[in-house]
Amino acid sequence: MRTADLDAKLELLQNNLAGMEAILVAYSGGVDSSLLLKVASMTPAKVLAVTAASPTYPQVEIEAATRLARELGIQHLVINTNEMADPAFTANPPERCYHCKKELFATLQELARKHGLKVIVDGANADDSDDFRPGSLAAREFGVRSPLQEAGLTKEEIRQLARYLNLPNWDKPSMACLSSRIPYGQAITPKKLEQVAAAEAFLHQLGLREIRVRHHGPIARLEVNPAAFALLIDTNVREKLVNHLHEIGFTYITLDLEGFRSGSMNAVLSPEERAISSKI
Repeated sequence: MRTADLDAKLELLQNNLAGMEAILVAYSGGVDSSLLLKVASMTPAKVLAVTAASPTYPQVEIEAATRLARELGIQHLVINTNEMADPAFTANPPERCYHCKKELFATLQELARKHGLKVIVDGANADDSDDFRPGSLAAREFGVRSPLQEAGLTKEEIRQLARYLNLPNWDKPSMACLSSRIPYGQAITPKKLEQVAAAEAFLHQLGLREIRVRHHGPIARLEVNPAAFALLIDTNVREKLVNHLHEIGFTYITLDLEGFRSGSMNAVLSPEERAISSKI
């Protein structure tokens, strides 16, 4: 439901983007960056959307982002990033996202110069400031702005505006990169990422939306909405799921009784680790 406060935030967002004049949008295809792209397209500013493709992000997500950018009539580039070649990233420390974003923003900075764009923006929102986000430090280092955050827009408000503006993905579940499924300190490898992607694709085919398959070596820990527990323990579904996960390399399959929790891997971090990782 729209309110005067939400309308004011939308106006502020639109005015801020218009004032940037020439914008490169770091665009994943999620609801946050999609709203950012949509509102930017409503201004006189020159806009370029750039989506990063790598083994850490499912190809189906890249394809969906491309379709939406085309529907919005926005110039769109898909670039390949190479975080998997960085040992600081693949070692999977708590500050993993910093190393990934640093590589991404360095690439985007060069693209912005090449295309004559003044400002790089990302889809961070007001709720993200309360979460563990080492990547935000890389954004600050490269002068990347977060207009949704600057306008004070929360995730729920972003969904409301996305629905109001007729974005088809307004209710799309959040999609963190696949490396977030691997416990800190355990190496990120292409094989592990492929296993997670294949397992989550199978769960999506069952009609589930909010899911995470956490990769604990031979163990796949499934996080789904508790309302979906009954489906997964149905004899026929359970057997198909177990067989599929065995085929892609998991030995044990477990269902997490706490259900879906975005960022659950951060639960092991101490306050000291969070503080150090936020400062690098």
